[in-house]
This record gives sequence, C-alpha cells and structure tokens, in this order.
Amino acid sequence: MNFSKLFITVGLLLLVIGLVMNYAPWLVNWFGKLPGDIRVEKENSFFFFPITSMIVVSIVFSIIINLFFKH
Repeated sequence: MNFSKLFITVGLLLLVIGLVMNYAPWLVNWFGKLPGDIRVEKENSFFFFPITSMIVVSIVFSIIINLFFKH
C-alpha cells in the first residue's frame, strides 16, 4: 500500500470538507436531521447520536475510497 497516496487523499478530503463547512454550510445542514438519528434533550442534559447520518457518510466515503484505490 502506498501511504503517500493515502495521506494526500485524506488531506485533500479534509480540505474539501473544511471549505464546504466554511463557505457552504447549507450543504451539510442535513447532517444529524435524518430519520434514525437519536436526539434526547432534557432540562440539564443533551444527548445526540447521528446513527443514520454516519451510515450515509460511511457509504459515501467507502465509494470514494474504492474509486481511488481500485486494484
């Protein structure tokens, strides 16, 4: 495995995510609001667990990584 290619890909991916979150936050407004995401709010506590959102992110990242690292 070529780690330099992996580090460049991860770095570019983080750069793109950072730019999107800074300049186009409306593109990620869906995160945490999908059906299946757990949100519990009480008067003194807050619990948030984005199960469905993380599954979607995992699928998208898996597709992207498989496109870059085909054998």
